[in-house]
Amino acid sequence: MSLWLCLRFHQLPLQCLNRSEEQAVVVLAKQRVLRANDYAAALGICENMGATTVRALLADEPVQLLERDTSAEARCLQQLCCWGYSITPSLHTHGADCLQLEIGSCLALFRGMDLLLAEVSNGIASRGFRVEYGLAPTPGAAWLLSFSENDQANDYQRPLQDRLTPLPLSLLSGYNTTVDSLRRAGLHTFGDILSLPPSALGRRCGAEFTGHLQQVLGQRENIHPDYQPPTNFSDEYWFGYEVRGNEELMPAIQLLLQSLCRFLRNTQLQTAEILWQLVGVDHSLEEIRVRSSSSHSDWENWYQLTRIRLERLELKVEVEGLALICDTLNSGQLENIDLFSPRKQREPLASLLDRLRNRLGLQAVEKVGCRNEHLPEFAVHSCVDRPADDAGNSLCAQRPFWLMPSPRDLPERRSKLYWQGGLELVYGPERIEDNWWQQAVSRDYYIAKGEAGQHYWVFHDRLARRWYIHGIFA
Repeated sequence: MSLWLCLRFHQLPLQCLNRSEEQAVVVLAKQRVLRANDYAAALGICENMGATTVRALLADEPVQLLERDTSAEARCLQQLCCWGYSITPSLHTHGADCLQLEIGSCLALFRGMDLLLAEVSNGIASRGFRVEYGLAPTPGAAWLLSFSENDQANDYQRPLQDRLTPLPLSLLSGYNTTVDSLRRAGLHTFGDILSLPPSALGRRCGAEFTGHLQQVLGQRENIHPDYQPPTNFSDEYWFGYEVRGNEELMPAIQLLLQSLCRFLRNTQLQTAEILWQLVGVDHSLEEIRVRSSSSHSDWENWYQLTRIRLERLELKVEVEGLALICDTLNSGQLENIDLFSPRKQREPLASLLDRLRNRLGLQAVEKVGCRNEHLPEFAVHSCVDRPADDAGNSLCAQRPFWLMPSPRDLPERRSKLYWQGGLELVYGPERIEDNWWQQAVSRDYYIAKGEAGQHYWVFHDRLARRWYIHGIFA
């Protein structure tokens, strides 16, 4: 059975801008109060009050008067969609402040309604939002029931019409003219109109109104396109107080990283770089970029790397907000896991390199790499190892990194090469001709296999007509 959970963030215009309760905060739209925090409400500020009246009432109180920012509201709603995608893949936004989640298909995954609602409640509370819930077989009814005072978790199995009966028709704000007409006829609640014959209701209210009512009751299908995850990720956390120490940031960092990695797993993506933004109380912005040598979705690894970066950071101003941004997402790769490895194994090399880079800087770690040179003695070099850098190219695919300081003579007896025993040529030749403007070089390179199974890199100097050994494969 289809079951929809409506999450109505009625304080979103306020909470997307400021979540402090230490002073009065009021959001204005066209110079009238749209939302006010609890501090302001306790001082007598209410919705639709004029800005002049607010200033008069709070003349002796510190107050923040903010203009409504619809783009900030939309951004917060999209971040909540990213979080909601971890609950169910079937969800969409409704209006400017609601999420509609189809959870009927997810109850078995969460082992029942109570655990699912607990997961939702914890996720929203950790982000500092206030929400009203509605549960119903249709998204329209779920939205209406988010205004009900009944306990939705215990009430959702009752017949839908019984639950809608006490709700006022004024909730149908898109049909004000029709609702006014019904009110003049003495019809004020959904129970009043649901008791009328459908034909009589259709003649009185019109096809559009009755069609909407049928969608609410589940008598007509109401199709909404499902939310599609974005190609990047961003989430934020507002503390509601001034953070003065790095250690106070860590719980919020853990929460945001868990949100990111949950999103990555749900979308089968990975990342090799994240960006932290610290928002100061003076609205300044400080950025911290954290990189990894490989793409992954392990929040604990990102947490340790972020902690290392913060060890060298001294907060210049108090922090009131924290944002996590990830613009570079890659398709997920399956990790190679050794089923026969011991439980207590040494730290993987990639993790060690990540910690060194983030503690000492990118320039502190070098690797052996290839550059575009024909002669092997010039092609292999050491360079700065950048995380997630796929610089390895096919030039070095059949070449060893361990080259001798200079090629050494290779004995040849009876057309057979010897180096610590006989050698057998198993791959080649690869011809290299270069340096004609100084001292011409013409070589045919081969991979040779020794009697003990070791592989060597050898070449035949076509000009000197002699054999040399140049490198050893690991």
